[in-house]
Amino acid sequence: MVSYKLVMPEHLNQYGALFGGNLLKWVDETAWMAVSLDYPGDRFVTIGMDRVEFKKRVSGGTILRLDVARLRVGHTSVTYAVNVYLCGTRKWGGEMPIFTTDITFVRVDESGEKIAVQQG
Repeated sequence: MVSYKLVMPEHLNQYGALFGGNLLKWVDETAWMAVSLDYPGDRFVTIGMDRVEFKKRVSGGTILRLDVARLRVGHTSVTYAVNVYLCGTRKWGGEMPIFTTDITFVRVDESGEKIAVQQG
């Protein structure tokens, strides 16, 4: 799954760069959409990201591309690889990687208890 975000002034921190919390929110939302599309009707919650490391400063007006791909399926969980790129709309051509993580979701029932992922 591929998604894009435009970095707006309200997404910036006190130094004029993208606030890391906004990027983490977008990563979580985009990956959750991917798991929801892969397993329609099932209920998933985020249980973790394997690493958080911001590789480049991101300015306002930048377009980000978020690539999400299913990595592995466990008994009750599904993990997705997420790669975020700066799109080449400014000083350079091409794209530049700025963030990567693996995010894991667990399937839960209505009461929040873990249940098996539907295989298929």
